Amino acid sequence: MKKAISLFILFLIVGIITTLRSPYLSAQTPTPVESNEEPSSSADAQKSELQQKIAEYEKKLTEVRAQKNTLAAQIDYMDTQMYIAQLRMDETEQKIVNAEKEINVLGVRIVSLDTSLDKLSKQLLERIVAGYKNRDVTLVDIMLDSNNTSKLVNRLKYYDLARDRNQKSLLQVQEAKSNFVEQKDLRERKVQQLDELQTTLQHQQVLLDQQKGAKRTLLEITNNDEQKYNSLLEEARRQITAFKSFVQTTGASIISADGLGTGEGGWYLSQRDERWATTRMGNSNESVLGVGCFITSISMVMKHDGVGNFNPTNMSSNSNYFVPGTAYMYTPSKFNGSWPNGKKYKNISYSEISTYLEKGRPVIAGVRGASHYVVLKKTDGNNFIMNDPIYGPDKKVSDYYSLSGPYGVFD
Repeated sequence: MKKAISLFILFLIVGIITTLRSPYLSAQTPTPVESNEEPSSSADAQKSELQQKIAEYEKKLTEVRAQKNTLAAQIDYMDTQMYIAQLRMDETEQKIVNAEKEINVLGVRIVSLDTSLDKLSKQLLERIVAGYKNRDVTLVDIMLDSNNTSKLVNRLKYYDLARDRNQKSLLQVQEAKSNFVEQKDLRERKVQQLDELQTTLQHQQVLLDQQKGAKRTLLEITNNDEQKYNSLLEEARRQITAFKSFVQTTGASIISADGLGTGEGGWYLSQRDERWATTRMGNSNESVLGVGCFITSISMVMKHDGVGNFNPTNMSSNSNYFVPGTAYMYTPSKFNGSWPNGKKYKNISYSEISTYLEKGRPVIAGVRGASHYVVLKKTDGNNFIMNDPIYGPDKKVSDYYSLSGPYGVFD
């Protein structure tokens, strides 16, 4: 009877030992829990207030636009635009502050999780090593010491308890690792979001500066005089009508980027280029294709002078260059001191054209009664070679037009 009991215990112990051979395989990776940072109630309230103000002043902007086109109404419109631009900047700045706070919190959390992960991993490793050192129970030990069965059973109970603890530690390590990776990914997304917000803020600041400049220019040109403003608008309507009429007679359409080539010297640009042909001029509804010969000519001169990132898109999107609400550009000399080629624009006479061309200075010239503008590149006997924003580079002027002026250079 005693021998039978010993054999039963022997087989029982063998089964338990076999089970203990893989004590960690039953551990499962816990499902990561998404961590969402909830904005504070005060931040929510501030955001809501800003959005309400923006909506309120956008409504006012629509109402002001519908008013009679007077200088006072235009100034009111521009002031409203600037106020909205400032509100949008305030909104972006608040988002930046919130994003920076979330990034800092996540940074602290990541450090804490990293420390916990190191500690848990070290504890688990120590337990595994200790378990493997103390757990080996051979059949020979049991057979030679069959009278000490109770000691062996207690030892196996200890192994079972150790296995449970190790499994729990493994789960903790896996969970800590999952949380660490999750928080790190979340922080990276927040950092990317912060970069985008800062870029947005820079663009908003540029827009606000342009709007302030447009108001300042308008007041300087008109001396805050209603009659001068009306005369300016009339001149704008006349010039834009002439530009549009010319383009319509040519039947010119949009072409691919550099579709007419870049010409001798590589600085030709076309107002028909798909990259900017449909871009609106200033705050008007007119396009570069329709009325953009003059700004395209200026852009060509800038490219000739080595200003690589200056093109009709840059000019047409800057409302500071144009009479408000129109595509009519102020005289370029108004912006002397701020041209990116470091030169000043000035008007010249027909007799001076060859002198400047010989010095390597392209001349912007009006043709067909200033209903179109081209850039003169060099003399060709009694003729001139031009870059035409409509027809292409390196064309003879006499094949298309007769010069009419005005003429201007950056010198």
